[in-house]
Amino acid sequence: MKIKLFLLMLTVSFFNFKNESKKDEVKITPISHATAVISFDNERIYLDPTGGASAFSEFEKPTYVLITDIHGDHFDTKTLNELDLSSTTIIAPKAVADKFQNSKAKEIIVINNDEQKSFKNFSVEAIPMYNLREEALKFHTKGRGNGYVLTINKERIYFSGDTEDIPEMRNLKNIDKAFVCMNLPYTMTVENAANAVLEFKPKEVYPYHYRGTGGLSDVEKFKQIVTEKNNAIKVVQLDWYPKN
Repeated sequence: MKIKLFLLMLTVSFFNFKNESKKDEVKITPISHATAVISFDNERIYLDPTGGASAFSEFEKPTYVLITDIHGDHFDTKTLNELDLSSTTIIAPKAVADKFQNSKAKEIIVINNDEQKSFKNFSVEAIPMYNLREEALKFHTKGRGNGYVLTINKERIYFSGDTEDIPEMRNLKNIDKAFVCMNLPYTMTVENAANAVLEFKPKEVYPYHYRGTGGLSDVEKFKQIVTEKNNAIKVVQLDWYPKN
């Protein structure tokens, strides 16, 4: 009897362990350019949704939408109007929230630079994103848009949004996954992106948002720079531009 009870307890413990392991997984699926779906527990966060509802046909409707800035490759009203947002919370900077008209979303929560919001099973910290080069200041002014650090099941995930290698990025701490932009003339060079990553030392870094006016940035060069100077940082390449 004792042996049977022990085996039953062992089976239950293993089942719970498997469930907890599955629950702790965070899956990030690239859609295109700056758009991604972040899935965990029973949540789905659509980051900067673009491409129309058809781009998300393989996913259940979003529980949250996270928007970084006002430009069309981040804030696409056509896509937002096509999506079922009836049970969705939109999280966005004030500059974006002010542009919503007759939103179908359940609610819109404003978060600005250096603010943090906690939700049921994750938190969001708004990180500044802006340009430094004189010729690029017109693209992204400080205080308008947000990068984000999401804390999900104790994992810290950074999305840079449109930015250069600003001090706020370089001073990030304890980042597990970093999604870093690199495209000219709007954000920064691969060299500056690599230099910033080498300073804040995420465990993993994912180049994203790397299509500029001259085509796709040289992400292989970015990987080479990072790996040669710190091979403890894992550079992961996802397919953000499947049609190119």
